[in-house]
Amino acid sequence: MLKCMRRLLGLHGFETVPFETADALKDHDNFDQAFCLVLDVNLSDGSGIELRHHLAESGVNVPVIYITGNDSDATRMAAMASGCIAYLTKPFTAKSLIEPIERAAAAAA
Repeated sequence: MLKCMRRLLGLHGFETVPFETADALKDHDNFDQAFCLVLDVNLSDGSGIELRHHLAESGVNVPVIYITGNDSDATRMAAMASGCIAYLTKPFTAKSLIEPIERAAAAAA
């Protein structure tokens, strides 16, 4: 999924920095160029929603788009409460991902 996302975003002119795990993203210390994050709700080493809260507590307030293959009302509500700009369920169309990314890029410009 990570490779596909990187390829898709690259085709639309977006430079990406993929992270294999939540811990890898937590250890990243340069969010200056980031205008949005795409986080899976269910990461191999934790929750994307909890990761979003951790980043916000650390002063990283970049807009977030969540993706998930395990949709539920509770997950959707928690994602929305965390302040995401989009919540996408797998499978999703390229357009449904690109549109909120383009809005985030325009807002950051």
